[in-house]
Amino acid sequence: MDREMLADQQRLVELVEEEGWDVTDLEISAYDSPWSDEDNPEATVTITARKPYESEDEGGDGDDENPFRVN
Repeated sequence: MDREMLADQQRLVELVEEEGWDVTDLEISAYDSPWSDEDNPEATVTITARKPYESEDEGGDGDDENPFRVN
């Protein structure tokens, strides 16, 4: 894997984290271009991240009508 691909991967992680996401998993796959007229390698990056959001109902007063929520 080439240094430029790894640098791009790191930059993508930094961008996601700057937006408040916590990167929990990352996978990069490098491969030869599937197009016959291109000789350059390509890469795909899969980033798994999580970000907690504040609930509008912080009080938990039991007014939730969701039948699937366990009280």
